[in-house]
Amino acid sequence: MPPQARPPLGDPADTGTVANEPVGTGPGATAWPDRMLPLLRTPTAARPLLPEPLGAHRPGPAELAAVLDLALLVGELLLASGEAAEDVEAAMLAVARAYGVHPCDPQVTFTRVAVSCRPGPSEPPLTAERSVRRPSGDYARLAVLFRLVTAISAGGIDVDEAHRRLAAGLLGGHRYPGWLVALSCGLLAGAATVLVGGRTDARAALVFTSAFVAAMVGDRLAVLVARHDLPEFYQFVLAATPAALIGILLSFNGLHLRGSAVITGGLYALLPGWRLVAAAQEGLAGFYLTAAARMVEALYLMTGVVIGVTAVLYVGINHGADLAARDFPVGASNPPLQLVAAVLVSLAFAVMLNTEPGALPAVMLNSTAGWTTYGVLVGAGRQPIAAAALAAGLVGLSGQVLARHRGSSALPHVTAALGPLLPGSVLYFALLAFVRGDAEAGLRGMAQACAMAMALAIGVNLGREAARLCLPAPAPVPAPAPAPVLAPAPVLAPPPVLAPAPAVRRRARRGRHRR
Repeated sequence: MPPQARPPLGDPADTGTVANEPVGTGPGATAWPDRMLPLLRTPTAARPLLPEPLGAHRPGPAELAAVLDLALLVGELLLASGEAAEDVEAAMLAVARAYGVHPCDPQVTFTRVAVSCRPGPSEPPLTAERSVRRPSGDYARLAVLFRLVTAISAGGIDVDEAHRRLAAGLLGGHRYPGWLVALSCGLLAGAATVLVGGRTDARAALVFTSAFVAAMVGDRLAVLVARHDLPEFYQFVLAATPAALIGILLSFNGLHLRGSAVITGGLYALLPGWRLVAAAQEGLAGFYLTAAARMVEALYLMTGVVIGVTAVLYVGINHGADLAARDFPVGASNPPLQLVAAVLVSLAFAVMLNTEPGALPAVMLNSTAGWTTYGVLVGAGRQPIAAAALAAGLVGLSGQVLARHRGSSALPHVTAALGPLLPGSVLYFALLAFVRGDAEAGLRGMAQACAMAMALAIGVNLGREAARLCLPAPAPVPAPAPAPVLAPAPVLAPPPVLAPAPAVRRRARRGRHRR
């Protein structure tokens, strides 16, 4: 149902927040997510209005249009950077209320952001919208946008200055060179083989190297396809074939190498485990249309992986290849080594998502806490799905604590930290069962993968809500001078990130297939 129709969870005025004060000057301006979420979950007609100071200049149509354009641009870039729909709406609402534009109603779906405002009872409403094409994870850009919204909420920045800061902050581009991102892709695949196998012998080293090479080759093939502006679906088809081919070749030797581990590792960055988790999170927040769109996207990309792998697996299995379908990744055969592998998976995942370097230690710390919790619970005999939910709850809570400490979004601290727990290997074994003709085992594996994704989403969501309700808000920054009177701002052309140069487009396409 649309956001304005969601049942209210309580009036912000009753929760101890200063909802009746201007967001830009009241205490706790740095905690805008905590302030905006209760407002967002309240019907539009029931939201408290900002007070009108005596003699204040009421924004005219041009000024309102400038503010709405800024809110739309911030929302579009946040959604394109991987932020959840509810958090995008909260940021847009914070920007609009910081400039005194109210009542304001943001609307976000998977590929569209819109905002509407009614200046007065006798004035026509203003509505504007933007489309988001091919959203992809870029957490460095997400951090820039989060800091900008925090500065706007604190007051003292007019619309023109906000546009200038936005354009300047987005010029940094990728924080890591292309060769390091490619190596991270290979490292993620190799570490995933250790995570599944937990061995340290010479065979494990050969499996690690094979998965590393397969992921690198798949990455280069995907980049080649992306240069011709083909859809992401075909990138996944080609990127999936090297891992399957190398895994089949390894299974034909007499060394009893685990070809399934090579395929699992090589496909770890391709199988859309995180997309399933994101879809479940959107559904939990009440954004059912966006949740359905994310689920359909995950299914299409999974189909691309299936097409790329099935042909190779079919030929290999029909010629006697042993892919060890019995090795199901649930146990902990070497906990210390698997913990190191889990941290490496999270680190490589964070680099591939263009996470800021300063956040990498926090990501590794959160990953250690999550995987240790999962390993201890599974070792104690708990079900993997229940253990994953509890571990995800801890990751979500600690991610919120780290984000509040750093004054940033929690998404970079949570997504990569959950990398080792994503149901990528479960999806692979379900796929392998289908190839072997065992439809019952394949459906059972797909159901377990969906259950794992739902458990992770519920855990992260509960950790977030617990942090919002129980943790104190960050210390407010001293309020600056009153915000200047709104000046009409021209509708600026989209910043360079929305209309990138050819070289930038190539780098962006190269990273999309890895999620």
